[in-house]
Amino acid sequence: MKTWKAWIVSNPSVMMGKPVIAGTRITVELILEKLAAGETMDDLLAAHPRLTREAIQAALAFAAEALRSDVVYPLEVPA
Repeated sequence: MKTWKAWIVSNPSVMMGKPVIAGTRITVELILEKLAAGETMDDLLAAHPRLTREAIQAALAFAAEALRSDVVYPLEVPA
């Protein structure tokens, strides 16, 4: 598989600069939300014909690397 950098781009004039799959307006955020909601890779591919398995894997790799940075993410503790 190519590195995620070959698949994920960000341009301020496309989807307000959110990371998207190159050549589409499909955001990494959308892919993650749909997978987290229980949709499968096959569901995503059927709903978005311009997506590929490699692009979805790149979105996951991008998200993993983004979370690896030295930033503290405060999480709300349920009351």
